[in-house]
Amino acid sequence: MPTITLPTNEGTLAPFATSAPRQFAHAVPPFPRVAYAAAHVVIDPLAEQDPWVAPVIDWERTVAFRRYLWSLGLGVAEAMDTAQRGMGLDWKGAKALIRHSLDAMRDVPGATMASGAGTDHLDPGPDVTIDDVIRAYEEQCEAVEAMGGRIILMASRALARAARSPADYERVYARVLSGVRQPVIIHWLGEMFDPALDGYWGSHDHMAAMDTALAVIRDHADKVDGVKISLLDDTKEVAMRRRLPRGVRMYTGDDFNYATMIAGDGQGHSDALLGIFDPIAPAVGGALAALQHDDLATFHDILAPTVPLSRHIFQVPTRFYKTGVVFMAWLNGHQDHFVMVGGQQSARSIQHFAELFRRADAAGLLADPDRAVSRMRSLLAVHGVA
Repeated sequence: MPTITLPTNEGTLAPFATSAPRQFAHAVPPFPRVAYAAAHVVIDPLAEQDPWVAPVIDWERTVAFRRYLWSLGLGVAEAMDTAQRGMGLDWKGAKALIRHSLDAMRDVPGATMASGAGTDHLDPGPDVTIDDVIRAYEEQCEAVEAMGGRIILMASRALARAARSPADYERVYARVLSGVRQPVIIHWLGEMFDPALDGYWGSHDHMAAMDTALAVIRDHADKVDGVKISLLDDTKEVAMRRRLPRGVRMYTGDDFNYATMIAGDGQGHSDALLGIFDPIAPAVGGALAALQHDDLATFHDILAPTVPLSRHIFQVPTRFYKTGVVFMAWLNGHQDHFVMVGGQQSARSIQHFAELFRRADAAGLLADPDRAVSRMRSLLAVHGVA
C-alpha cells in the first residue's frame, strides 16, 4: 500500500502508510432504521461565476452522487445545510437542486428523498414579522410539495430573529404544519451548526426549548413524521426521544454519537438523518445490513472507527464540516476537484486535512489508496508541503 508524508499537529512531517480499504456488505432495504444522508453539491470549477453569490452547480456530478447514495440503500436529505444551504446555496439554487434530484429519483426503484423547506429567501432583520416568516415557510413548503417532494422543515434564522417568546414559535409551526399535505420532519439545528439559531424555540436553555418543540409536535403529531435534532448531545436526544408521541420518529442529527443513538437502548432507538452519512455511506450501508440480522457486534465494528473521523470533520467551528465532506468525496473519486461553493475548501487547515486522511484510512474508507494519496499530495503541494 502507498505511503505518504503528512503534516502532524506538532508542525512536523511524518510518513504514513495507508491500509487496504474495508469491504462492506451490501443489502437491500427496508432496513430496521430509516437512514437519510444529507448530501453535498458539486460545483462546476470551470464555469465563470462568483462562487459565493452565484455558484454554478455541476448537475451531472451532483445527481450522480445522489444515485450512489441510493445504490447503497440510503435515502437522500436534499438541499440541507450539508449542501451549503444558507452558506452559498440560496433558495433559487436549492429549488433547482430539489427538482433535479426528484427527477433522478423517479428512475431509481425504491429510492427515498426528503427536501429542506425553510425561510432562507427572507433576510432576517428588525422589520421582519412573524407573519412574514409564516408566508416564507408556506412559499417554500408549497414549492416542494408542488414538485412531488416530502418536506424537512428547516429551522429559520428569520424566526429566531423575529420571535419574542416560545408562543411565537408555536404560532408559526402550528400555521405551517396545518397547511402541509404529508407529515414532515422537523429539524432543530443547534447554534453550534449555525450561530444565528441560538435561542431557537424561544430559549437559550435546550431543555426549556425542548418543552416548546415537544408541545408543537404533540399538538400536530399527525403532521409530523419525526424530528431531527442536531445538538451534538446524546443525553438531550435520548431525553427528547423518550417524550415523543407514539409514531413520531427521532432522527438523530448527532454526528458525534450516531452509532449508539441508532443502536438504541431498552427504551427505544433513533433513526438517522446525518451529514456524516455522505462521506461514510458505504460503512453505513454495511452497518444497516448487519442490523437486518440483529448483528449488533458487526454494526458497532463497522461504525466505531467512523466516529473519530466524524468528530474530526465536525470539530469547531462545526459549521465548516462541509469542507471535510467534500474533501472525502474528492479523495474517493466522486468528483475531479476540491472546489466548493463559497470557496469553503479553504475553511480548514492542512493539518486538519492530514488528520482527516489518517482517520478515513483507519475507518477503511479510502476506496482507492493510490488515488487518495495522489490527490492528497496535490493538496499538500498547494500548501507548500513537498
